[in-house]
Amino acid sequence: MRITDIKPAKKALSSVYIDGEYALKLDTMVLAENAVRPGTVLDDEELKELIEKSDYKRAKEKALWLISGRDYSKKQLMDKIKKDSSEETAEEVCERMEELGLVNDENYARRLAHDLIFLKKLSIRGAKYKLLEKGIDRDLCDEILEEFEVDPVEQLVELIGRKYSDKLGDEKGRRRTVAALQRLGYGWGDIKSALAEFEDE
Repeated sequence: MRITDIKPAKKALSSVYIDGEYALKLDTMVLAENAVRPGTVLDDEELKELIEKSDYKRAKEKALWLISGRDYSKKQLMDKIKKDSSEETAEEVCERMEELGLVNDENYARRLAHDLIFLKKLSIRGAKYKLLEKGIDRDLCDEILEEFEVDPVEQLVELIGRKYSDKLGDEKGRRRTVAALQRLGYGWGDIKSALAEFEDE
């Protein structure tokens, strides 16, 4: 097959025409690096290799752009990249990001767990659910959360005092408070103990 034309397209891509007809878009730099120009003759294997190189380059650039904005778990990053690339390419790119230290599930999980527990006041159980949701391995979740020594009743007393104490005056408000605390992953026993601190006020 012969490349008959290459035209600039959006987002650093080029439209490639084969044997007089539009065929596909490939990364412009990949075409230049591989000296592909009008008149170049390619076989199926060479075209497949160009497509893979283009896909990898686009996926890598997207990964770098994403992680420059915020932290991602490996699974989150892979899910984002898979929207525009093959699963195989997404996996390869994410493994490369991991090798470079740009994606680190352990560090990500530790920072996120800290914020969930101490800023958002989630219970250990609630924090574990969120970590699993972000694609963190279950064993790693358990290992990280063991580092956080938190008294759930103390957490609840602080949280109720800051956010819910004005809602405890009637049964409806109390029920809503209990429901909100349970959504954060706290058990009824701990909630009951914490609420007892406010009963004489």
